Amino acid sequence: MSPHEIGLYASAAVVVSVGLQALALAGSAAGPGAGAPAGAGPGEVLAVVRAALARRPRATLALFALMAVMAVLQYAVPTLVDDLMRQPGALSDGQWWRAGTALLVQSSGIAQIAMNLPALLVVGAVAESVLGWWRTLAVFLASGVLAHVVSLAGWSPRGGGDSVAVCGLLGALAVTCLLRGSALGLTFKGTWYLLLIPAAGLFLCALRNNHGAGLVAGCLLGLVLATGTRIRPTGQPSVA
Repeated sequence: MSPHEIGLYASAAVVVSVGLQALALAGSAAGPGAGAPAGAGPGEVLAVVRAALARRPRATLALFALMAVMAVLQYAVPTLVDDLMRQPGALSDGQWWRAGTALLVQSSGIAQIAMNLPALLVVGAVAESVLGWWRTLAVFLASGVLAHVVSLAGWSPRGGGDSVAVCGLLGALAVTCLLRGSALGLTFKGTWYLLLIPAAGLFLCALRNNHGAGLVAGCLLGLVLATGTRIRPTGQPSVA
């Protein structure tokens, strides 16, 4: 295994493990006893996700439905993936729109679908319970498109998928928890490890991995959005 691959796998492990804790912390915004402390296990995280889905997160459910339909269509219409995903030279050919349409298809097939769609549902539901529906949609689209733009520019010219946008949601959620943690009764001492998410994003960017671009974009958007989002005990955001 090369040093590059070791770096990628290590970063993925950090993002997944710390991301699960971010979901658990964010879930504490749902009310007394609804959240989970740092070090929460799978059962606690699952309870948080169930609570978030019970609130019927409309933006997340709409995105999930769209991606599910597109997953079926890409097998029903074999040319669809090539028509919508990133292609080498697309920007120079004026096909800038592929930075957006690449979010709609999973170029690696069934394995990518099986990973990306559940991740969207889980991360999106919790993010929406904290950020609100329009902020969730804005972060998903902005971070996803930006990640595909840098991919088209040379990082990874061929491919597609929405995992980069899910990374954006995770980054925004982590930064919001860091900046608004006091609303959840949290201290920086109890949430400092969430800084590993933007750190992993920067490291992945150094490796020219587009998931790093999604993470960093989400973190930056989280900085902006957190200034106007106050986490309340009901789990619904309010505009400051």
